[in-house]
Amino acid sequence: MTPLIAPDQPVLRSPAWHTRIAGSHELIAAVLAGAFLAIGFALIRWASAGGGGPGRDALEVPGLRLPRTGGEWLVWISLAIGLVYGGRAAIDAIRNLEFNIDVLMVVGALLAAWLGHPEEGALLLFLFVLSGALEDLAMKRTTSAVTALNRMIPTETLVQRNGQWTPIRPEEAVVGETILVRPGERVPTDGVVASGATELNQASLTGESRPRAVAEGDEVFAGTINEGHPIEVRVTRHSSDSSLQRVLNLVLSAQERRQPVQQLIDRLSMPYSVSVLVLCVVTLVVLRFALEREWSSAAYTAITLLIVASPCALIIATPTATLSCISRAARAGVLFKGGESIERLASFHCVALDKTGTLTMGRPRLQQVHPVAWSDSQTLLGLAAGLEHGSTHPFAQAIIDEAQRRGAAPIFCERQAFQPGLGVSGVYEGSEVRLGRFPHVREIMPICLHARVHEVMEALHDRGSLAVALAWRDQAGVFVLRDEPRPGGEAMVREFHELGIRPIVMLTGDVQGVAQRLSEHLGLDGHHAELRPDEKLEHVERMRAEHGRVAVVGDGVNDAPSLAASDAGIAIGGIGSDAALETADVVLMNEDLRAVTWAVRLARRTRRTIIANLTFAIGAIILLIVGTLAGWVNLSLGVLGHEGGTLLVVANGLRLLLAPAPRTRE
Repeated sequence: MTPLIAPDQPVLRSPAWHTRIAGSHELIAAVLAGAFLAIGFALIRWASAGGGGPGRDALEVPGLRLPRTGGEWLVWISLAIGLVYGGRAAIDAIRNLEFNIDVLMVVGALLAAWLGHPEEGALLLFLFVLSGALEDLAMKRTTSAVTALNRMIPTETLVQRNGQWTPIRPEEAVVGETILVRPGERVPTDGVVASGATELNQASLTGESRPRAVAEGDEVFAGTINEGHPIEVRVTRHSSDSSLQRVLNLVLSAQERRQPVQQLIDRLSMPYSVSVLVLCVVTLVVLRFALEREWSSAAYTAITLLIVASPCALIIATPTATLSCISRAARAGVLFKGGESIERLASFHCVALDKTGTLTMGRPRLQQVHPVAWSDSQTLLGLAAGLEHGSTHPFAQAIIDEAQRRGAAPIFCERQAFQPGLGVSGVYEGSEVRLGRFPHVREIMPICLHARVHEVMEALHDRGSLAVALAWRDQAGVFVLRDEPRPGGEAMVREFHELGIRPIVMLTGDVQGVAQRLSEHLGLDGHHAELRPDEKLEHVERMRAEHGRVAVVGDGVNDAPSLAASDAGIAIGGIGSDAALETADVVLMNEDLRAVTWAVRLARRTRRTIIANLTFAIGAIILLIVGTLAGWVNLSLGVLGHEGGTLLVVANGLRLLLAPAPRTRE
């Protein structure tokens, strides 16, 4: 191969200051409007106090008039700046035949100026534009996870073509080609290590700070960073279908999916805004004609009511918290599928756990092939590899890998069939071959071998090892596999109990001995072993009937039906699983199980934040309306209360971005 000279690695820099300012022009305009308003109002008060010109009393004369002093000009300039930004949004709403908050605020500001209170109209638009700018910045902050994911996609990679390493864009790589990933570079697309060994930093995807060691045959994912030696990777997915791109798509779609309460608020927004306008007109008529107030006084109260009754804080209460939760979770390797998924994760009462790939790593290794009597281990291993060819089950891959390592060529069978929960079968040289659990294999096994095979398998199960049997003609053997427990299992169960979530039950197709041993080790409330997929579904339904809403935690590969049927589906280690991304409400790419309870705590905290925001927003609107009608709240105080409440709601939602990271293994 052509020798390579590693180029200098690009340095990521923060955007230039002028770029950041250009992206915040609305905030700058709001600050200028506020500055003009403050200076203008101060000059007016100074002139009024010193008798140097018209002051507050002049401004309170009903009817629109041109400014006559420098202070008044500054106030009107502030009002004009606010109208540029607020008016644009209002005009867009009117063009779309919508009557929303933007229209209410602009109408209120113009009416205030027309009644001789331009400073209060300017104050309203200043705070309205300022709150809008801060909300936009807040939303951009909550979408930082998407920006970070976009930056993780390399712009160039090296592919081997015609014996040469050729630089191309990642999207030009073809499945089956070999690419080179040098130290410090990001993996451009999903693949399998074809040559070399290294450590990959997956923190940006999974939230884990500990690098993952990979060697030949191990799967690697787009966006991870090579922190060790150069490796050659065989492309298994096009860049548009990579795990990184699917995660990016999931985060984008999640930010567009709203919670049920937000959907209700959105539907009621326009009718509510129209109702507010009608209420203000009725108030104006009643005050002017029934209570015989002065026209200017009645209009002033109606305008104040128009402003304080507008539901700005109510509308922003839910999306700020939801987007903050989604963004914070994404940075920790937890993907929520929108606001409804957050609500689901915050409200279940019991948990059903899968075993293989969930409570265990799901990457078993074939430790031993135990031939019984006169059986040949190489023949047994070749038959097993042939039966499992094309299967995605973790056991199948372990058998295929070990057969390749031992040089046992796969012996392909005819009429292959898979029986869920039991095993696989086929026909070789006219005789049936079966691989799987003992009851599945026993029917074709020589009777004289039954006792020995059963004895070996039971002994292995008692020690916590996994064992499957194979039989063909007069040969039989036991395959011994080991699947390491996933880290954080005991802590997850303990924290579930602390949250009041129980029972925690394991549902597995594995044998009773292995299931019981793991259940006792983790401190589970119960377990059910040797289950078929349909039996798992029956247990999930039974748990729902007895304990209420049930969450199913699985690996997203063979647990798709249970995940889809659950009240809250949680897929573990789903970075490379299509089924996990499609069926689960939440996908945790972190391999540590403590991330599960961290996600539950974050979802519950988000729900509490939303409830607090909605309660505050509704309470503030009611208090300001009552205070306005009672004459306790003037226009300035109403503006401050309305816009200040909106900013408080936004700030409370953004606090979720500061949630501590999940505690995982060091």
